[in-house]
Amino acid sequence: MDDFIYSLPWSTLTTKGVPRWLYEFKFGIYTHWGVYSVPACGPNGSWYPYFMYRQGSIQHQYHVKNYGDPSKFGYKDFIPMFKGEKFNADDWAELFKKAGARFAGPVAEHHDGFSLWDSKVNEWNSAKMGPCRDVVGELEKAIKRHGMKFMVAFHHAENWWFFPHWKKEYDTSDPKYSGLYGPLHNQEANRELEWHEQDKPTQDFLEKWKNKIIEVIEKYRPDLMWFDFGFGWVRDSYRREVISYYFRRAYEWNKEVALVFKPLSYHYRSALRNKREMWIKAYEKLGAPGLPPGLGVPDLELGVMGDLTYHIWMTDTSIDKNGAWSYIQNIEYKSTRTLIHTLVDIVSKNGILLLNVGPKADGEIPEEAVKRLTELGEWLNVNEEAIYGTVPWVIYGEGPTKIEDSLPFNEMKESSFTVEDIRFTTKNKTVYAISLGVPEEKFLIKSLRILDKSEVDSVELLGVEKDLKWSLDENGMKIILPQKKDVKHACVFKIVLAK
Repeated sequence: MDDFIYSLPWSTLTTKGVPRWLYEFKFGIYTHWGVYSVPACGPNGSWYPYFMYRQGSIQHQYHVKNYGDPSKFGYKDFIPMFKGEKFNADDWAELFKKAGARFAGPVAEHHDGFSLWDSKVNEWNSAKMGPCRDVVGELEKAIKRHGMKFMVAFHHAENWWFFPHWKKEYDTSDPKYSGLYGPLHNQEANRELEWHEQDKPTQDFLEKWKNKIIEVIEKYRPDLMWFDFGFGWVRDSYRREVISYYFRRAYEWNKEVALVFKPLSYHYRSALRNKREMWIKAYEKLGAPGLPPGLGVPDLELGVMGDLTYHIWMTDTSIDKNGAWSYIQNIEYKSTRTLIHTLVDIVSKNGILLLNVGPKADGEIPEEAVKRLTELGEWLNVNEEAIYGTVPWVIYGEGPTKIEDSLPFNEMKESSFTVEDIRFTTKNKTVYAISLGVPEEKFLIKSLRILDKSEVDSVELLGVEKDLKWSLDENGMKIILPQKKDVKHACVFKIVLAK
């Protein structure tokens, strides 16, 4: 395998660009499912293994109460309880397809060091332990079989900083478990260390980080690889090696592939705004790199752009309100209305939505999540032409509701958009004006005053089989809506241009 690895310069890699299919697909779904789904304790369920070893945290208190002190029951001891007995890759893929996703896949490995594929690089994996299933492999086959592109998300660069190797009373300091918890380092510390206070990753750790990714590339041929923020703290040469390898193999497979990453500069700005000192210090010490412009798609975690951008971007957000990512007890879900408004707002600003779903430890997707995904798919079945394959119009929209800044963590947990908030997309000779609500009998779209009446051929409301009455003057386009209309959450007006 090593003979096949070489590293191209960034100037060559940037010519690979972003594939056309990602521009057109607009919407994908991924899953946070792993050993951390067993305790199912939030607020951020996927970070349970981090906080269970930190005294004073909610997770530590929960752990001591329900499982005993972490010195007696460590994170590794959850693995036999992660059975996934209800996991069915075809059921997941069918649901994601029904929801309208055009690409989908799992978090292949989170910060916890447990791989969800049949791995020779990492003995701590789901094929040998826990469910004893090749989760990534089963999902790859099912997702591709349902006609979607297959993605994988990698969070394992953060494994280096995730567990307290200096706490001698915990299994995290036992070299026997370093394959899961990461190589031992900073063991001489006599107090809690934050990320920016720890040593930087060793070459051995980075080699394993790289080889895990290459193993997934070889075994499953993903169409899209998504990297969490730790990717920016990996040495430059290793990032170029992995990307060079991926593009070379994609060329040999004759397929177009995509990269998505979190620019740490976005998170640094967010930390400055929210005065999160630990993150600020970490970024200042470790740097804030990402990928050169044009090579990959930048991602805003739980955030949206405040305005139209002239580059493609992605939001990864979760179907739940808690920001839990994985399933947790007493989880609350966003409304279908919020999910639809989020998708429309993002697409109108040249973005892509990646929506996370957290299955239960047994592999079942919660009923409330299934309900919302089904309803989202029903809306898309009627209005998909205004989303897939579109590009933003000359402006993203109009209306009273504004997004303050283009940063991570600035999203609405519940939509506050009104019927007067309108978003625009366009395709061929059509402009789509999407009201983030359901208007009554009369509706005014002010921004369409830049059109001349002679330029408009017809106006329709998607889901209603007849042309609408309309007029156009210096105030905008006035539309008369039918009294009876079976439309929910958002109305799409299709303005067909004459030329």
